[in-house]
Amino acid sequence: MQGGKALSAPADLTARIAVLEDREAIRGLIASYGPLADAGDCAGAAALWTEDGVYEVGGFGSYTGRAAIQALLEGESHQSLIHGGAAHVLSPPVIDLDGDKATARTYSVVFRKSGDSWEAHRASANSWHLIRMGKEWKVARRVNRLLDGSADARALIGGQ
Repeated sequence: MQGGKALSAPADLTARIAVLEDREAIRGLIASYGPLADAGDCAGAAALWTEDGVYEVGGFGSYTGRAAIQALLEGESHQSLIHGGAAHVLSPPVIDLDGDKATARTYSVVFRKSGDSWEAHRASANSWHLIRMGKEWKVARRVNRLLDGSADARALIGGQ
């Protein structure tokens, strides 16, 4: 007994460990987006999505499928940003698990180099819809909304 309570049964412990492993895999997936995007590994970043995954980017449109997401990242807007000096920084996710599906909410801030300093270029709310494919998690849909004071962006970060 620990603290007056019996230790968890082995089956309960196995389930709890599985939940922790899922959460850690999702955290790792989301955390890998920024470094991949900033390194210019467009194929690697697009591979985080399912084959038919969707990336809705506030101010840039909606992209369906890995090829379209990769093309977005290979485009002039993103390439000029990263070649000028940029950092895509994501907050730790708030994760809701539901079996082989999950949703996560994060903030994202894109910083860009401006002279000898850095400035926040974009601040956004993100909703990640994820699915387990075999032993790994993939993004089925990511919705990104600029935090411009709109009700839509506030609802997105609030999980509504």
